Amino acid sequence: MAKIEIRASNFNYEALQLVRGAIESKMARIRLGLEITRKKLAKFEAKYQVPSEKFISEMAAEDLFEGDMEYVEWAGEYRILQKLKEDLERLEAVEYADF
Repeated sequence: MAKIEIRASNFNYEALQLVRGAIESKMARIRLGLEITRKKLAKFEAKYQVPSEKFISEMAAEDLFEGDMEYVEWAGEYRILQKLKEDLERLEAVEYADF
């Protein structure tokens, strides 16, 4: 868990609000990215009737109709999903030290 403290000789409440706003804005963009990525993954999962977790652990490009290109796209979207989830978890864990 991260704790954010802003220290200044003359504490500026507006600066704290700007930092919080920036973090909230980033979280909103990540949530949108998660939604878009989940929709892309859902198309692959529906097409092959396989959850992405199983695809990543058990399948190869030869298992897909469109081969390498489709494999790279599906695997890439899955990795993006994992990264976005990690980033969101880190930001949601931020605590603010109010003065």
